[in-house]
Amino acid sequence: MRMVFGFVLILGLGLAGFAVYMANGYFAEQKAALELERSRQGVAVPTQQVFVVNRTVRYGERLAAEDVRAVNWPQDAIPEGVFQDGAALFPDEGRKPRAVLRTMEKDEAILASKVTEPGMDAGVSSRLTNGMRAFAIGVNVSSGVSGFLRPGDRVDVFWSGNQPTQRGGSQEVTKLIETGVRLVAIDQSADEDRSSPSVARTVTVEATSRQVASLAQAQSTGRLSLALVGAEDTSVSAAVEIDQRDLLGIADEMIVEVEKERVCTIRTRRGADVVEIPVACTN
Repeated sequence: MRMVFGFVLILGLGLAGFAVYMANGYFAEQKAALELERSRQGVAVPTQQVFVVNRTVRYGERLAAEDVRAVNWPQDAIPEGVFQDGAALFPDEGRKPRAVLRTMEKDEAILASKVTEPGMDAGVSSRLTNGMRAFAIGVNVSSGVSGFLRPGDRVDVFWSGNQPTQRGGSQEVTKLIETGVRLVAIDQSADEDRSSPSVARTVTVEATSRQVASLAQAQSTGRLSLALVGAEDTSVSAAVEIDQRDLLGIADEMIVEVEKERVCTIRTRRGADVVEIPVACTN
């Protein structure tokens, strides 16, 4: 009987100790969670209102008021070009909606670079920088980088044609005429988000008026080829001109003029004949 009583006593003390241990652990967790919440409330992050899309919108869609919502965005992480005022995003009470230029996923901030000006379509004119012009260049599978060009890419433009030589003839040369020209459309598409490669027949580039004149002259007098510039490439291409002799490593022949030995003579008459007699040259 005493053994049973002792066993029950020991078991009770063990259960009581375990209960106290669990209670202390629970209260410690609650205290830590409370302190964490207090620390979070003590460091409040300043925010500002920013407009985001509430659904995925794609190139060409009209942006309506029901497609956007205002959220609180951390003030020190606001991207450049966001809309913080509904009147700026939808002027004239939304009578002139903006069009989407690049795909935006749900809850992505609306940037000015991803939408058109109010009332404009998502066409080439909406992508041109102020003072720039659009010029179309005819290409094929080889001159158009095998169909891997997309709107927004930058290319170098090479001209191949006949050029007069100093000897009065002509030779075919290839030279770099424009560098880092931005593409604004491929065929009739200005969608920068298209991912499937296709063989283009024309590409439209953004250029100044002088560049347009240069490209037009080059296109009418020879063949134009495009070279894709890397997305992160910031180097400036130097002047390049290659002809067939440069391509094959043929050096120009050096024509050495050999000075002819000077011979001095005098003429004299001998009877009915006139003969030349060599004499020493005095000067």
